[in-house]
Amino acid sequence: MIVNILMSLVAVVVLGAIAFAGGSVPGLQMVFGIWIPYAAAVIFLLGFIWRIFKWAKSPVPFRIPTTCGQQKSLSWIKHNSIDNPTTTKGVILRMFFEIVTFRSLFRNTKSRVIGDRVSYEWEIWLWLAALAFHYSFLTVVIRHMRLFLEPVPACIGIIETLDSFFQVGLPVVFASGLVLLGAALYLFARRVLIPQVKYISMIADYFPLFLIIGIAGTGLYMRYFLRVDIHAIKQLTMGLVTLKATVPPANVSPMLYAHLFLVSALLIYFPFSKLMHMGGVFLSPTRNLANNSRIKRHINPWNPDLEFVTYEKYENEFREKMIEAGLPVEKES
Repeated sequence: MIVNILMSLVAVVVLGAIAFAGGSVPGLQMVFGIWIPYAAAVIFLLGFIWRIFKWAKSPVPFRIPTTCGQQKSLSWIKHNSIDNPTTTKGVILRMFFEIVTFRSLFRNTKSRVIGDRVSYEWEIWLWLAALAFHYSFLTVVIRHMRLFLEPVPACIGIIETLDSFFQVGLPVVFASGLVLLGAALYLFARRVLIPQVKYISMIADYFPLFLIIGIAGTGLYMRYFLRVDIHAIKQLTMGLVTLKATVPPANVSPMLYAHLFLVSALLIYFPFSKLMHMGGVFLSPTRNLANNSRIKRHINPWNPDLEFVTYEKYENEFREKMIEAGLPVEKES
């Protein structure tokens, strides 16, 4: 288990070190600043589309929703239309709360044995950490869009204003970056400190966490301590978007290339990892199907057309043998 942590950590550190060293060499800045980001974007888009298309082709002949509420039955029994939906409207509401508020995770509990009794506890901190992690990540991505758009949309400025509501000086402190780093560290600590979670954690769980911690850490370092040239970064990002990429001036810190390379590594890794739950949640048959099996009959479309034999035909064919064996028959002859 410790090996999984060390291997993941070493991999991220080596990736960052390679990019930092490469960003220090003028001849390699184009590789780490232009070609690798382009390759990462292409792999991310194609990989994402491939995974979604593959899932979309998977056959789901029967309704297999995961439910935790009362199914619709008799009129005098109260039906839970969100946790056990029977209509498209109920499914949309269920998916909305699942995606926006992580409703199933909010209902999650953990169990442990205390003496001779089993105790169940509400995992509120995991739910809060997951919300903080995902929403801060989304905010950081939206804020960074100002580097790729010109002119910058007003909505991004509004988000930045809300994100920096507790400004105490310069540069402006964005809460999303600090929350992202804190939430990622909490999720990592949870995997290390809770024995049951640590037991099932693999490299595929630690590696993306370390990548995100590295991305958040290098980003915060550049903003609040290193003070990189924002205009040079804007020049690089706008060049990438307009397909007229140029290497920024030589005074840009190699830390920028390390940050950009870790982001590229995350994009490349994303479509082939557990992180694809971002797209997979929309195609999950345990979530996006109505539980109407009692209302509507669902027939497997791959069932072969078979000629069914009625009991009357069966008895007509085997009547004599049935009588000899002492089996009851409807007609004696």
